[in-house]
Amino acid sequence: MKKMLFIYNPNAGTGVLKPKLSDALDIFTKSGYEVTVHPTQKPHDAVEKIQECGGEYDRIVCAGGDGTLDEAVTGMRLGGLQTSLGYIPAGTTNDFAASLGIPKDILAAADTAVNGIPFPCDVGEFNGDHFIYIAAFGIFTDVSYETRQSMKNILGHLAYLLEGAKRIFNIPSYKVKVTHDGESFEDEFIFGMVTNSRSVGGFKGIIGSEIIFDDGEFEVTLIRTPKNPIELNELLGAILMKQINPQRMYSFKSGEVKFECEEEIPWTLDGEFGGTHREVVVRDRRQALSIMVNEIPGDFPKESKK
Repeated sequence: MKKMLFIYNPNAGTGVLKPKLSDALDIFTKSGYEVTVHPTQKPHDAVEKIQECGGEYDRIVCAGGDGTLDEAVTGMRLGGLQTSLGYIPAGTTNDFAASLGIPKDILAAADTAVNGIPFPCDVGEFNGDHFIYIAAFGIFTDVSYETRQSMKNILGHLAYLLEGAKRIFNIPSYKVKVTHDGESFEDEFIFGMVTNSRSVGGFKGIIGSEIIFDDGEFEVTLIRTPKNPIELNELLGAILMKQINPQRMYSFKSGEVKFECEEEIPWTLDGEFGGTHREVVVRDRRQALSIMVNEIPGDFPKESKK
């Protein structure tokens, strides 16, 4: 029989995984896998487990939120593994799964993990660390790792908005030098993100619809610090309309971006704390991860058909 390592986060999301765990394991077994099950016990547990013994398995499947996926990908990258990764989204937002059309339904996702199509997608490198769909700094980026898990489970997206609203009148601003593709510019920003996703924080369309997951380039969006109420209203209007306002924002694609700041900036990687840094280099590692999907990302519906 083929061997599978199944890693899941028992505390992820709204607890939708636990009642269906037995049925998911049945799907794996019926698909010809001998399954080793490992519930995560602490932060970075999935990274350590996969890096330590992931090479012994024919398939690795993880279940949890974006943070669990991030740990699985990091473990595979650090371990130099070429194994295809199956993902069962069981978190609060599941941005990357939604972008790839991986089913929301637990058992449909379990089936995709073993019977789907392997898709080679890009992976981000961040000062030697790894991320799968977003590296960001500035306003609201600390919300996901500061909002208590129990609050996220009950209120979902509203938890992020409520937590974020408490700090809207105390917006941090950072003067940052940005270098990419042979050019540099410097400005003050309240927010910046490097992404490979159609959805960020559960909200779709902010980055645009022309997202390609295997082209060796990330989408970079930087929001300038508003100097007065008029500029703030223009910025909010652009965000609500899901449009890039070139006077309030920078937007471009690149395979490598460098950020430099005189003060240390806190970053988030896939919704988890990524440390504070004065200098950051983000690189796109093209098609570095093989992940199981229903169909190759392209013109599939934004909502999964299952």
